[in-house]
Amino acid sequence: MSESIFEVKNLSKTYSGITVLKNISFDIKGGEVHALVGENGAGKSTLIKIIAGVEVPDKGGEIYYRGALEQSVSAESAMSHGLSVIYQDISLFPNLSIAENISITQTVSPVSAVDWPVIRNKAVETLKILDLEMDVNMPLASVSVGKQQLVAIARALATNAKVIIMDEPTSALSSAEVETLLDIIKKIKKEGVGIVYITHKLSEVFAIADRVSVLRDGEVITSDNIENFTQESMINAMVGRDLRFVPMHNELGESDDVIFELEDFTCEPYFRNISFKLKKNEILGLTGLVGAGRSELAQTIFGMYKLQSGKMRLLGEELRIKEPKNAIKAGIAYLPEDRRTQSLYVGQSVVKNITIAALNKMLGRFSLLNKSLEFEATRENIAKLQIKPDRPYSNVETFSGGNQQKVMLARWLEADPKLLIVDEPTTGIDVGAKLEIHKLLRNLTQQGVGVILISSDLSEVIAVSDRIIVMRQGNLVTEVPVSEATQEGIIERGLMG
Repeated sequence: MSESIFEVKNLSKTYSGITVLKNISFDIKGGEVHALVGENGAGKSTLIKIIAGVEVPDKGGEIYYRGALEQSVSAESAMSHGLSVIYQDISLFPNLSIAENISITQTVSPVSAVDWPVIRNKAVETLKILDLEMDVNMPLASVSVGKQQLVAIARALATNAKVIIMDEPTSALSSAEVETLLDIIKKIKKEGVGIVYITHKLSEVFAIADRVSVLRDGEVITSDNIENFTQESMINAMVGRDLRFVPMHNELGESDDVIFELEDFTCEPYFRNISFKLKKNEILGLTGLVGAGRSELAQTIFGMYKLQSGKMRLLGEELRIKEPKNAIKAGIAYLPEDRRTQSLYVGQSVVKNITIAALNKMLGRFSLLNKSLEFEATRENIAKLQIKPDRPYSNVETFSGGNQQKVMLARWLEADPKLLIVDEPTTGIDVGAKLEIHKLLRNLTQQGVGVILISSDLSEVIAVSDRIIVMRQGNLVTEVPVSEATQEGIIERGLMG
């Protein structure tokens, strides 16, 4: 590995009197993958914003590019020094072509016409560096999320990036796409590019990282070569305590009481003839490969897709759900996989996000909205779910991913659901928050709420569920009691056809 391309020394950042980073020292070398890990709210996002020049650190901290002290921190200066950030939401233009997305940052004179052959050739040449073949004239929206992620990397390389920061790059990728991405990272690393890799998936850290820095409560707790970590020591550094994952299965005993039931549920082309029962006291795990129809099944139950045939019953009553408001009224809650585009009210406060599904409980005299009731309900949920920071009127966008997920869970808890469907509820959140969410789901079953957990993480499904059903290509192919479930067995019996 080469010298440091970028380095910060004794960097701190304070917002409204609250310290979010404290005396951080961190560097990136050419030709290495430096993983940045920590719980939600540890300060990773703020550090990345400072590295990218989006935020200015407090006085006293120093920033160096190739050993030279930077006097003026800005996004322009960061880009001029070869820093490029690939954010979790990718931040590309789906309506533009692949070629246009790769070359979007290239400077064009306002008095000159765009040289389209040059744009296309540049895109093809950049993709060749990554050993990728794509039709660069295709709209970006026509390719998979995995390929869009690779286009984002190509865009960074097209700007001659010396450092590429990747924020949760695999959160929406299939296992095959993850392997492709990791292979690409190994290739560009050999070109001397430094990679900052931010992820909650520790298996990826051990697969790709050369060094690891662990942040906790705004401080670097430890920074060392990957071979000096074990998964256990890394988790302990992240959470500040010995955190061992304990399976959370039904301790109240099996029940014959059926909370929810599907019979020959069909919505082509997504799924067909799905039948199962969810019983009291249990969490029903639903897994399958990407494209199996899991999310579409949940969304049809919730009224987002039109049911073609079949029946559903909740507490013995047959339901006819035509739209989400019918589902909410019946007591069905759905936490979607993509919280940002399908769940969060972006730009709104935590209060508004939590109370929106239970406004009937927030009415005072003359059926007017009672802000005191909204505030109290929000404070109770903040305390119950340990949402941080404790700021009911703050914009939910300023919260970490894990705390945003807790806000979404709080919304449905406030609506008093009879059935809660959670789709990939722990994607992109840290191990501590993941454990808290699992405990919450188990506590809900003990209160009589039916819970369906949709997850592609087999270890999560096995650890939390009481029964597991597996979907493949829109069909329910097997059902496994958790006492008989292993990852290998589920793959053999259900995922591979």
